[in-house]
Amino acid sequence: MTTAVVTGLGITAPNGLGTEEYWKATLAGESGLGPVTRFDASPYPSRVAGEVADYIAEDHIPSRLMPQTDHMTRLALTAADWALADGGIDTAELPQYGIGVVTAASGGAVEFGQRELQNLWSKGKEYVSAYQSFAWFYAVNTGQISIRHKLRGPSGVLLTEQAGGIDSLGHARRHIRKGFPAVISGGVDAAICPWGWVPQIASGLMSTVDDPARAYLPFSAEAAGYVPGEGGAILLVEEAESARARGAATVYGQIAGYAATLDPAPGSGRPPGLRKAAENALADAGVDAADIDVVFADAAGVPDLDRAEAQALTGLFGAHGVPVTAPKTMTGRLLAGGAALDVATALLALRDGVIPPTVNVGAAAADHRLDLVTEPREATLRTALVLARGHLGFNAALVVRRWAA
Repeated sequence: MTTAVVTGLGITAPNGLGTEEYWKATLAGESGLGPVTRFDASPYPSRVAGEVADYIAEDHIPSRLMPQTDHMTRLALTAADWALADGGIDTAELPQYGIGVVTAASGGAVEFGQRELQNLWSKGKEYVSAYQSFAWFYAVNTGQISIRHKLRGPSGVLLTEQAGGIDSLGHARRHIRKGFPAVISGGVDAAICPWGWVPQIASGLMSTVDDPARAYLPFSAEAAGYVPGEGGAILLVEEAESARARGAATVYGQIAGYAATLDPAPGSGRPPGLRKAAENALADAGVDAADIDVVFADAAGVPDLDRAEAQALTGLFGAHGVPVTAPKTMTGRLLAGGAALDVATALLALRDGVIPPTVNVGAAAADHRLDLVTEPREATLRTALVLARGHLGFNAALVVRRWAA
């Protein structure tokens, strides 16, 4: 069986642009949550978000692409550029159809779509950009990355909301196993505009707390919803022998196991599918629960959902049986970008032997019975489990392992 490894990371996050900047901020407990600035959120009940504040698109995106791209796609293109550069891969040296692109999406470039629809309503059809025909599309990140780097391998997009970042990496590994040498994968999202804001408020899951330090407290007795954010991570996934042959400078780790499930219909009496996803991912990786050194939790920040995740974890690992962390408390939940960023963070944790903190949460609620990491913790880390849940019942789990060639 071929082995899929990660050789490049590109991160655009609310608390850090670039992999090392993000990782430094995360270990320092620096949060990127704050009042919304990308639009006037004062009329809405939720007014806190994780914004990528220092990103200047013109510094990263060619001028010809600016009119046809949304903020989301610009972040994705930048993260893909960084992942390829970090991996040191020359796409021209691989077979013409050798590199695929598989990304995750939650709905598309809603900021672009909202602006053009406003132009249609207020000014008329002559003022609608021709790029509206594709710039809003949920597959636009995959398409633009493929076009920019002339990548003709297998491409796709996964629409499972927060679970998508893991699902995309699972599909990337599938392509590697089919014989393709490399796949660019992960997720980047950005929906901090009214059109992206209102549907999230309608879910009833968003926090309405105005204090950024208290708005998003997963597993806490004070949990009151989640805070959305923007950004994510793009990863360069390669077949291990191909990476070795070309002399890849860094291998962050192996994608060892993957699984996905769907929750049963409400009222069915059957349990949620998150634990089953975790169990299947462990089985796929050929490891037991005792082999997992840390769990990067989905961390919904909603009491009922937190309780369900805690029950899945204690059922699998026992009470306080494994360190659990949720560094997304510093970024917010990034929709399709969140799980991909968690996987990148897990790989960095394996590399440096340190578990990043769940900030602002003093301790997990007693009934959760979790060993929640609230300060950076040095540890011997070889294998990590990353969990994610998407709205309406998607569950995904990924096992990543430190690479020893």
